Amino acid sequence: MAVFVLLTKLSPSSIGGAETRENIGREWFDTVKKKCPEVTWLEHYALLGAYDFMDIYEAPNEETAAKVSMITMRKGAVTAESMPAIPYKKYLEIIKKL
Repeated sequence: MAVFVLLTKLSPSSIGGAETRENIGREWFDTVKKKCPEVTWLEHYALLGAYDFMDIYEAPNEETAAKVSMITMRKGAVTAESMPAIPYKKYLEIIKKL
């Protein structure tokens, strides 16, 4: 399975208080699990900066990663970008072959 990073920016109205945010986050996670059961979640971080959250997950292909982003936007995100991630050691192997 490939590793992907999802960067999410929420609308100000969807951030809300802690309890509201937790409920929205749980609903989002349950929806993604239901619609993309093949996705394995590795990490979930709240960020300080241009994005509000970063998720690291495994998915079988780019189509599934696109579904994760689309579900995220349907659940209140202003932007949701899924990007493939290459483990650093593998990256080094690739560039050594150039």
